[in-house]
Amino acid sequence: MASHGNYTTAPVSVFLLICFPNYQSWQHWLSPTWQLWLSLPLSLLFLLAMGANATLLTTIRLEASLHEPMYYLLSLLSLLDMVLCLTVIPKVLAIFWFDLRSISFFACFLQMFIMNSFLAMESCTFMVMAYDRYVAICHPLRYPSIITDQFVVKATIFILARNSLTILPIPILSGQLHYCGRNVIENCICANMSVSRLSCDDITINRLYQFAFGWALLGSDLIFIFLSYTLILRAVLRLKSEGAVAKALSTCGSHFILILFFSTILLVFVLTHVAKKKVSPDVPVLLNVLHHVIPAALNPIVYGVRTQEIKQGIQRLLKKGW
Repeated sequence: MASHGNYTTAPVSVFLLICFPNYQSWQHWLSPTWQLWLSLPLSLLFLLAMGANATLLTTIRLEASLHEPMYYLLSLLSLLDMVLCLTVIPKVLAIFWFDLRSISFFACFLQMFIMNSFLAMESCTFMVMAYDRYVAICHPLRYPSIITDQFVVKATIFILARNSLTILPIPILSGQLHYCGRNVIENCICANMSVSRLSCDDITINRLYQFAFGWALLGSDLIFIFLSYTLILRAVLRLKSEGAVAKALSTCGSHFILILFFSTILLVFVLTHVAKKKVSPDVPVLLNVLHHVIPAALNPIVYGVRTQEIKQGIQRLLKKGW
């Protein structure tokens, strides 16, 4: 296995992923059994995320009563979650279980593109879902004419196009750098800055682009989301019927809980990078990995528990299965 001082005179064609830099110094005395125990929680979260999202997608697909725009958007969110999980977690588990640390040049930058673009797509999907709830509660009479199947198709195209085209330059800029030094990435995944800092070239443009465009996308989405829910809360508090208030809050509560968790863990991840001199380098690495699996596991569970229609649909499918 390559050490942290690995250098090569030839251009780099393969990278080595070192998940936890500090952990490597004492990993040699950990038995394979303990390494498996360390990966067990991550494995369970991965299985939970894949199983729960697959169940949710199947339920929405087979239940005719769930063939509505709101549930189509939820299906899109589940698909994005599954792709993010499959892009990151199997490779991390392969490192823990089989010490398969190498990743090809092409695979690394492909993973970088998928992670960045699909994370931005997920944020954008939350924004569209917030708009859906805003129209449903603040303009209920106009909801059927505004939030239609055609709206969902256009919103999906917008989500895919905006984020793919905006994020595409990130792996392109990183891939065009000259990698002639270290090939050891101190991360479990091919994060842009973790890879770019290994190059022999100036990476100022990479840093500026990721900050200006990557975070601008997420920032504008979050501003629109919180603005939508502020208007929703104001409209709900004006309702005179207690039953209507409870139903509105219940419907939006599941959305807001997941959005809040999504934005909070992202904020913590950013803050640990800013304060990296005071925080162990293993902390942002761990948060980066967990951010790709915990929201994916929570999304279908929260919706399944808090949304009566989905809960009933799952129960009907289970009865049919038995």
